[in-house]
Amino acid sequence: MALIPSQVLRVAILLSYFSILCHYKALDMPAHQTYGGSWKFLTFIDLVIQAVFFGLCVLIDVSSLLTKGGASREQERQLRKLISLRDWMMAILAFPVGAFVVFTFWTLYLYDRELVYPKLLDSFIPQWLNHGMHTTVLPFIIIEMRTTHHRYPSRSWGLAGVCCLGIGYILWTCWVHQVTGVWVYPVLERIAPLARVIFFSAMMVLICVFYVLGEILNSYIWDHSHTGTQHMQQKKTLRLNIQPRKVYMQLYKTFSPISDAEVVYFLHPEKSQNAESVGHMLTNRDTHKQTLSLSLSPLSAQQVGR
Repeated sequence: MALIPSQVLRVAILLSYFSILCHYKALDMPAHQTYGGSWKFLTFIDLVIQAVFFGLCVLIDVSSLLTKGGASREQERQLRKLISLRDWMMAILAFPVGAFVVFTFWTLYLYDRELVYPKLLDSFIPQWLNHGMHTTVLPFIIIEMRTTHHRYPSRSWGLAGVCCLGIGYILWTCWVHQVTGVWVYPVLERIAPLARVIFFSAMMVLICVFYVLGEILNSYIWDHSHTGTQHMQQKKTLRLNIQPRKVYMQLYKTFSPISDAEVVYFLHPEKSQNAESVGHMLTNRDTHKQTLSLSLSPLSAQQVGR
């Protein structure tokens, strides 16, 4: 049993995104006053995606609780649609975009922060808000993936959706540059046009890699969990099948002159030190027949009394 219910975690994550978005929009930054506003930054778009996604997760949780045990077919159909939309958002938007933002931001930041997050921004954006936008996104989405199974679309359709998203944002970035004459990110100002094409192509490949990684991670988490559950059920079934056998043998041993070696051979032949001789001995004795019948059928009072 989880220490914190997944429903509570989703509500907490959703509230944290609301707080981050409110604080971010309240910042008095010059970039927010130019063409495109906050929507030209992939970080802000990602925050909106994550907030909408977790809002949808909370809506599904509330709907499931309200309709539990008394849902009509129409309500169940609507709930399935919401779940399908949630799974689609996880596969196409939430995980690949979130992982992409975290990875690319911190990679460029560690290489040269002026390429993506100039030091001037420290006077506008506090450190906790920076981590809320560029760090906690990935742990939050992994927590959601770990607590809830999501059905991914076929890989071809999934990659097509991610590519459409990536191409759309690249075109939007180019359009903002066309209107304002300024690139959204400083790194694009410092490289030649051919290098920009290579850069955009590499980013497209990277976000597709993150889509495949999310699909693999989701499959590993839930296939491994399902396999472990099946293994535990098989062990439980085996114990239920073996336990009566041991009880019958113990009762029979109490009321009949059967040796320990015979018991070991009958229950665990592979553990007997001299399996062949004991097996031959049991084959030629009536006690073996009685033991076999006792182990395969419930004991009656008359049999125990013999």
